Formats: sequence, C-alpha cells, structure tokens
Amino acid sequence: MGVREVVFNQRERLTRLERLACKWGASRAATVATANIVVNDAFAELCRLPDCTVYGLSAGCPPHVGGTFEMRKLLTQYEWAIALKIDVPTDILLGEERFHLYRVLHEIVAAVEQAAVEKGFSRARAFAGGSCKRIFCADQPDCSVLYGGPCRHPDRARPSMSGYGIDVSRLMNAAGWQMSWITRNTSAEEVPMGALVGMVLVG
Repeated sequence: MGVREVVFNQRERLTRLERLACKWGASRAATVATANIVVNDAFAELCRLPDCTVYGLSAGCPPHVGGTFEMRKLLTQYEWAIALKIDVPTDILLGEERFHLYRVLHEIVAAVEQAAVEKGFSRARAFAGGSCKRIFCADQPDCSVLYGGPCRHPDRARPSMSGYGIDVSRLMNAAGWQMSWITRNTSAEEVPMGALVGMVLVG
C-alpha cells in the first residue's frame, strides 16, 4: 500500500468516527490536529478547591490525574483527535438536568474511543467534561478506584478535560465551531445555547 493509500485510509477511518459520534448523540464532530490543541495551566487550576467542590473525589479528576504536564506529553504522541460537542440550551446547562447530558457526553466519547480501537487506533484515549464522581457515582460514598477497587463504570466514565487544562474554546475554534461562554450569571435570553465538549485522541 502506497503513502497516498495509507493517508486516504486513515482519513476515511477518522471520518467514520466523526459520523459514529453524531449517530450516538453528538451535535457535531470534527477531526482536529493535536498541534492545534492548547493546554492552559490556569484552566486546570480551576479544578481545585474552592472553585470545584468535587476536587479530589474521583480518579478522573485532579489531583489524581497527570494534569497539564501529562496532556502536553500526550499531545506529542498523537497526530489527530476527534472533537465532539453536544449543543445544549443555556437554561439546561445552568440547571440540574445538565448532569444527565454530561453522562451522555461521557458515554459518547467512551464509545468513540472503543470504535477507534476497533478501527486500528489502538492507543485511543477519550476525555470529557465534568466529574465522573458527580455524574456516575453521586449516590456512592466514594470513588472505588481511589481505594484500590475497580471503577464502577469503566465502559462509560472518562477523565475530565478540565483537569488536564484543555482550552475548550481553542479546541472548538480548531474544529470550526463558535463557543459561547456560559457562567452562573449568563442570561439564557442573551445566550440561548451553549455546548458540552469532549475529545478522543486517536492517532
């Protein structure tokens, strides 16, 4: 197989992963060069107390993940990532319903990760927004992994992008999407839609 055929084959596999992400619930999906993914130490710092009330409560969040150092190292080992988003009305993003959608986001990136492995991207790794403790194990006293046990949801829960300092705004720009910043003070009338974002490093 020549170089041109190899490149075409890889592009086709990446396109299929984008389509699968949308089939499984993503509003949009796009292949992004990892060279365009930006890591910001300040974003990872927001995962600490008192800014984040679930700091330290799960294996997928700081301080139990490699943070910005590990992510910068990882990005040098991959050429591509599948970025995906779920468009969500702002009033839902600011309410308790958002946790259900975070669960959907984790399930989509985990499924894309598995599909990528099956398509030959054996080192695929998925990341999503939100704490897996709050999303999947809110009714549990602790994260079992932190006490030497197995993850209760290994096929669905994935590490938090925030804990690795991923600049979501820059990631969305690299994917060709616009981002609207949503905070507790955002008016749903002024900014009607936001998004939840995840990514899968693929090759």
